[in-house]
Amino acid sequence: MSDFRSKFDGLLYSLLSWDQLAAFWPKIDTSKNWYLYAVGQSVPTTPSDAGQVTAFIQQIDTLLHNEHEERYCGIVYADNLETPAFVVIYDPHNLGVSCGSSKTRVMPGWIMSQVPPESLDVQVVPNNRKKWWEGFLHGA
Repeated sequence: MSDFRSKFDGLLYSLLSWDQLAAFWPKIDTSKNWYLYAVGQSVPTTPSDAGQVTAFIQQIDTLLHNEHEERYCGIVYADNLETPAFVVIYDPHNLGVSCGSSKTRVMPGWIMSQVPPESLDVQVVPNNRKKWWEGFLHGA
């Protein structure tokens, strides 16, 4: 199993509250080699620079706050909450069926990884998410 798959299928910790998420973002060392992967889009072959990582964190945080209409977060997971190297972010508009009763695994919307990512199978990426990602890539 590849390093990416081991991380993706391994133990991840949830950031349950918005306060936890706010405290988590600064723990991401933007100077590390982070691959920013929008699942269902092209897999990045090179890491993003620190400016892109910082911009992504700011923009994804805004998106999550604006579109996840819950009093809690619970859709961001990391391999380590103090020194993260792998972060999985679920799309608030593609959370699947509650209680895990669906036979189809819900894929995340975005992954931040310090190991090169691999393509993950996803049914359909909505056009609004494609546009958001393209806007991020060309505006960062």
